[in-house]
Amino acid sequence: MKQESAAQNTPPASPPPSPPAQHPRDHGDPQALWIFGYGSLVWRPDFAYSDSRVGFVRGYSRRFWQGDTFHRGSDKMPGRVVTLLEDHEGCTWGVAYQVRGEQNPGYLGPAPEEAIATQILACRGFSGHNLEYLLRLADFMQLCGPQAQDEHLAAIVDAVGTMLPCFCPTEQALALV
Repeated sequence: MKQESAAQNTPPASPPPSPPAQHPRDHGDPQALWIFGYGSLVWRPDFAYSDSRVGFVRGYSRRFWQGDTFHRGSDKMPGRVVTLLEDHEGCTWGVAYQVRGEQNPGYLGPAPEEAIATQILACRGFSGHNLEYLLRLADFMQLCGPQAQDEHLAAIVDAVGTMLPCFCPTEQALALV
């Protein structure tokens, strides 16, 4: 097995990049988000985007350690695709894509906490009830990130808690969604 040197984990010399990457907030578009592709997304993004930038993230290394039974393999013979490994000396190159709200049909945008809570209480999909998603995320944050302040998540949990004892989805309640 080849040993990796520290020089291989530092950003390689490359042609001068396009304009310096800016955080989505700099564009003043609260509906914009950035997606960092470090595997197949570098050559085949399968979504609409408004901007892309070649760049890197420090603190992670790319490894072919993830099994794939759908895109690159089967149940009998899983293919290998990349995943990120935390590596304080690492550096992974990829492409960041900016996706704006109008390019993402699933983006619902901001709404009052009560409306979000009503929608969460009323919805269910193939992976389960939307309430389970909210509560599992809240549990994770409480157990693994207790020092992190996620005011939006806490407000949605509080709104659901207020509604839950008397929740009965009506047309009027669902109209808030």
